[in-house]
Amino acid sequence: MNTQPTNKRRALVTGGAGFLGSHLCDGLLGEGYSVVAADNLLTGRVANIEHLRNEPRFEFVEKDVSEPGQWGTLDFDYVFHFASPASPVDYAEHGIATLRVGSYGTFEALETARRCGAKFMMASTSECYGDPMVHPQPETYWGNVNPIGPRSVYDEAKRFSESVTMAYHRYHRVDTRILRIFNTYGPRMQINDGRVIPNFMWQALRGENLTVYGDGNQTRSFCYVSDEVDGILRLARSAEHEPVNVGNPTEFTILECARKVIATTGSASQIKFEALPQDDPKQRCPDISKAKRLLGWEPKVELESGLKLSLEYFRGAAAKKEQLA
Repeated sequence: MNTQPTNKRRALVTGGAGFLGSHLCDGLLGEGYSVVAADNLLTGRVANIEHLRNEPRFEFVEKDVSEPGQWGTLDFDYVFHFASPASPVDYAEHGIATLRVGSYGTFEALETARRCGAKFMMASTSECYGDPMVHPQPETYWGNVNPIGPRSVYDEAKRFSESVTMAYHRYHRVDTRILRIFNTYGPRMQINDGRVIPNFMWQALRGENLTVYGDGNQTRSFCYVSDEVDGILRLARSAEHEPVNVGNPTEFTILECARKVIATTGSASQIKFEALPQDDPKQRCPDISKAKRLLGWEPKVELESGLKLSLEYFRGAAAKKEQLA
């Protein structure tokens, strides 16, 4: 497979000031692209792209990408639609905005790609599989999703985005990609944002007991952000139009993850148990055989190493949050 980009011109990244979006901007710049990052800063942060302030090939535009007519006559070679609240805390608080960016925002991003003749990628999610009854989850599995539950604002926004993306490919011949992201972690995450690793890091670094929901035997798989970005860029260079799982297939129980965070931080924290939230998946693990076959991709960073790589960032973020409290 050719691992070199087919062009080195301009890419649009919606949600470019978010955790994963900002790392994608770095990856695209590293491949020679000029990058326009668009974000309304609902959950993204300027701090995530501050290091790019003096990069001449980077531009940040504060925009709500759900609004119509965003880009006028600007041309792009690639449109990456990554804008959306992604943590349970954020999409619970901003449910309507999550639905808007997964519907209107997806239409706007696809229309931009259609007008420009650009390639397009949407950031989808393992949440499309809901509380899965097939394990591990292949892309062919249609999922077990509650369409009216508290998580549905995110789940169904992403499922709808996938449908719109495939419609633009079929009816308008837009050159599309669908990326299904599994749990990804690393620097630039908002600490204590409702996702497993930031929550555990926040509690461990404060010496608090780590909150585990249910009995802790539900499983997740955790992909370090550098591996995720590598998978994203490989998918961008591919010719695959149907969904591709990009995540780490090594599965851990939530209890195992909590213990690894305690060991990494050197914390004296213990573990406390609370009731399992509604529709919380009991297991989550990607089948990445398609990514291996089509992209030559699989993750390299093990959880213990990724936690160590992330520790300095989370320690600084926890200290800063305490100062602001």
